[in-house]
Amino acid sequence: MGTTFPSTANDHTIETASAEQTIAFGERLGRRIDGPLVLFLYGDLGSGKTAFAQGLARGLGVPATCHVTSPTYTLVNEYPGRLPFFHVDLYRLHEPVDPEEIGLREIFDEAGVVAVEWPGRLHPEDHPSRRLDLRFSIIADNRRNIRIIAYGLALVDLLKDNPI
Repeated sequence: MGTTFPSTANDHTIETASAEQTIAFGERLGRRIDGPLVLFLYGDLGSGKTAFAQGLARGLGVPATCHVTSPTYTLVNEYPGRLPFFHVDLYRLHEPVDPEEIGLREIFDEAGVVAVEWPGRLHPEDHPSRRLDLRFSIIADNRRNIRIIAYGLALVDLLKDNPI
């Protein structure tokens, strides 16, 4: 995986060359997370959001017997781990959605890790102030650019000693 220089202490970009590398990056990041956190996953269909979430689940200690898939039709899948992992997919919902109506506000307040695919379906004022935004871009068939932006936390703490 290639790394570009961060533009600020809370903004970092990486490049992966395969789905396996995207999964591995998610796993390494998941291992570094030591408390409740919301991650917003932006990107087109096929850009690597679900692959990243699968790796994140591994890093959070979700058992290998739990098959992590995108919850497109259920909206939320919950998995056990050293921290509970909530995988949310808002793709099917019309913009904008009220997080209170679908129980998302309650999930944001849980003591776990929440990965939200298609967070653009939420009003900006409904975004948690402490979160990571990951913006996935397709560069080529298997290559992905992932821009990570931290809000309300020090990204450098999550990335230090983490060979991305």
